Amino acid sequence: MFFKVLKAKENKGVLRSILKADKRRDLSGMEHDMTFSRFFHINSTVIGRYATTVITSRVANRMNESKEIEFHVQIPKNAFISKFRMFIDGQVYDGVVKTKEQAQQQYTQAVSRGESAGIVSSVGRTMEEFKTSVTVAAHKKVTFELTYEELLKRTRGKYELQIHTRPMQPVKDFKVDVYIYEKAGISFIDVKGGLSTKALANAITKTHADNKAWVYFYPTVDQQKTCDSCGEQGMNGDLVIVYDQLYVNITSDGYFVHHFAPSSLPRIPKNIVFIIDQSGSMSGRKMEQTRIALVHILNDLAGDDFFGVISFDSQIFHWKRELVQATSVNLEEAKEFARNIMERGATDINAAVLEGARMLNAHPREGSASILILLTDGDPTSGVTNFEIIQSNVRRAIAGKFPLYCLGFGFDVKFEFLEKMSLENNGVARRIYEDSDADVQLKGFYEEVATPLLTDVTMIYLGGTNLTQTNFSQYYNGSEIVVAGEIMDNDIETFSPQVPSTGTVTVGLLQRVWAYLTVKQLLEKELLLSGAEKEKVKKEVLELSLKYSFVTPLTSMVVTKPEGEKTQVLHKPKEGGARKSQMHMHFNPMLAPTPGLHGRDAILKLFHHPSRGQ
Repeated sequence: MFFKVLKAKENKGVLRSILKADKRRDLSGMEHDMTFSRFFHINSTVIGRYATTVITSRVANRMNESKEIEFHVQIPKNAFISKFRMFIDGQVYDGVVKTKEQAQQQYTQAVSRGESAGIVSSVGRTMEEFKTSVTVAAHKKVTFELTYEELLKRTRGKYELQIHTRPMQPVKDFKVDVYIYEKAGISFIDVKGGLSTKALANAITKTHADNKAWVYFYPTVDQQKTCDSCGEQGMNGDLVIVYDQLYVNITSDGYFVHHFAPSSLPRIPKNIVFIIDQSGSMSGRKMEQTRIALVHILNDLAGDDFFGVISFDSQIFHWKRELVQATSVNLEEAKEFARNIMERGATDINAAVLEGARMLNAHPREGSASILILLTDGDPTSGVTNFEIIQSNVRRAIAGKFPLYCLGFGFDVKFEFLEKMSLENNGVARRIYEDSDADVQLKGFYEEVATPLLTDVTMIYLGGTNLTQTNFSQYYNGSEIVVAGEIMDNDIETFSPQVPSTGTVTVGLLQRVWAYLTVKQLLEKELLLSGAEKEKVKKEVLELSLKYSFVTPLTSMVVTKPEGEKTQVLHKPKEGGARKSQMHMHFNPMLAPTPGLHGRDAILKLFHHPSRGQ
């Protein structure tokens, strides 16, 4: 999260680079900062694993001329922006969620009047960027307030709330307040991330009492300059709040959310085939990291697992043509094969995935779970290259018997193709980023699916309607299955989940949780459909997005202002877009004051909870 200051009259409509130390001297020779951040607050409330985060910041222009100030935050990729407001010298500007068409029309009209407006999207690693700039008159201030919502996902036995902080300058009043309420109880809470360091240890306070927990992060100005992720431009890093909850059965409010996460089940032996792309584009660091990760993963196989490893370019290379047991001898041989995978040739994804499916189909085992994992960094360039034909071939070969997980390495891969192929086969696609820890990313993904506990799970709810997904091919240790829906006639007496006892929490937010989960799953479903069915699902997504004010791939947020001022549009990005672009709104409002609405008093508080030192 950071601010930029730009010259108002130069390069109109185009953001300039950060002015790292932009200071000016008055006639007495004294230096003055161009801007001053009066406060920067992040308030996150998590209720029933549903997180609502409000970022509020007030910045003042201390110069004798108008300056353009930029507000820049990073939000989790799975979050939906639901509210954005600005308060400028008493005038309030609200964002309104509209259909893409309505937003585009407003944008086009602004452009036709010669006014600046921007529609840009972003794809980041685990975060997406929201950026907006506004011209602030001399000696005036602006307050930004952004709200986003997300349903936290349980992975490897814990929930993680990620908060990114990057004000790009030390801030006198800097506070992060996190409040967590889980009606079933909280089993543990911890704070991790790049800002959880020794230098900042006394800036972090955490409190845990039964079903409530609080985390406060109040670094001093000096700490914001001297920590490991800090400097003269303030902090730049993450706070990650990690916790898990106890599980009981609770429902109310006409809606329910069922979190199914049994922990005492025995693991199921697995049959797993790794399909590794060794085409020429995997050369260098990618291939090296893949080899490292594969050796580590093979080390983690259990003695009752069966496995296979194949690599491919325009040809297929087997370690063994059939699955073998994960004995110490076999594992050592397989690791030697992995260490010697060399990049070369083209990319025949169709033949490779069909061969992996054949190997699993040829090795049925009662009471086991089969998994197919594909790692590739490119498009199919050899053999069958038509996406739809490949997807059809793979769908027929797998026939719903096991999931396919597709790992797309880097930004050149056709991620939407991999995503659709995974979703059609009960799996997920994951992008692996070309960073120094790519091997850790690969191993981390494997750990999520390393311990299957249940297969062919069906959740049944007597007295429930408008249910989200209820059929799941596999349940893995440390994860959870989440189902939401309505209770018919709001009659809890007739509502009966036909599943083992687990946790469902409600404190008035269940309807938004249901809407969030429904929109997420409908967007995945829409990717797999075509024609009239696709349009029907898109209509459902659009109706829910507008009703609950979610910025999704089918909606945009428009900052509405008086006639004659500039119009801005924010789109929800889709995975696979340009790497370095941002969700961006750029405008220059007239600064007419509105009596009776001033600064902090005008800021909407969505939640109230205990806070340290206030």
